[in-house]
Amino acid sequence: MLMKEKMLVLGALLLITTYSTAQEVKPLGIALENFEYPFPVQYISLDLQGEKLKMAYMDVQPEQPNGSTVMLLHGKNFSGAYWETTAEDLRDNGFRVIIPDQIGFGKSSKPVNLQYTFQLLAQNTKALLDSLGVEKTSVLGHSMGGMLATRFVLMYPETAEKLILVNPIGLEDWKVKVPYKTVDFWYQNELSQTYEKIRKYQTESYYHGEWKPEYQRWVNLQAGWLLSPEYPRIAWNSALTYDMIFTQPVVYEFENIQAPTLLIIGQLDRTALGKNFVSEEVRKTLGNYPALGKTTAEKIPDAQLVALEGIGHLPHIEAYEQFIKPLVDFLISP
Repeated sequence: MLMKEKMLVLGALLLITTYSTAQEVKPLGIALENFEYPFPVQYISLDLQGEKLKMAYMDVQPEQPNGSTVMLLHGKNFSGAYWETTAEDLRDNGFRVIIPDQIGFGKSSKPVNLQYTFQLLAQNTKALLDSLGVEKTSVLGHSMGGMLATRFVLMYPETAEKLILVNPIGLEDWKVKVPYKTVDFWYQNELSQTYEKIRKYQTESYYHGEWKPEYQRWVNLQAGWLLSPEYPRIAWNSALTYDMIFTQPVVYEFENIQAPTLLIIGQLDRTALGKNFVSEEVRKTLGNYPALGKTTAEKIPDAQLVALEGIGHLPHIEAYEQFIKPLVDFLISP
């Protein structure tokens, strides 16, 4: 048995998770087989590093097409499902909307072991567009999806018509301030997750301490995976993507972006990978989204910045109306 397979088996044996039955968290399959998505899910097959994998996506078609396509890229702790309302509005405005789940996320395959890079994910995403015959698209990325969207438009400038970054991570290079943590560290950290930790993290990091009942769905999605006997493999993929995020900054290449760009930045966001591993003094210098949004807009040629006051890391969930208007205005502008 390979060492990695042994680690996954050991993780399954060691995993202990506690829940309050009042939360009604239901076990979820490794590819969210029993979690319903808002639109029909399709798949493309990919051969990556010796594994045959499936990449899930939703292709939302408008009744009255305007001839343009928008691709929505999810964050690390999410899947394409959280774009439901956004996709509906874009569809109603005539846009074709393509929503992939990246390999390792959502309904897509969870490899036994994969060397994750943003370049690889961008290639997978381009392969999806090619399979659908999409030659041009606007690209919207949230959180980790913002790093991927940036890499995509840098690699495929001929494909990217416009770029929209919604509270993207990667606006700073954390590794210059935060001590490196190994994949094994992140794996053990993921194995130690509980419902309570997930709920606490989302409340503090996504919604700046303010909770609403409609946020519960996204806690249950993450927590449901903890109840899966295959959770160690999910945790292993999560650990690998933490390493990808930490070691592959895009911050040094913003000036090379050619696509017209819109940044939508919730001003209460303080997301920064590894900020719990540094001193309070250093922590105060990380995740300053009001400042990061401005400096990033200055780096990207002709970028527009929309600052959302009183909003955190998830504008399209927390303050949808404030999010969707500037997005649609930007997409329909010449």
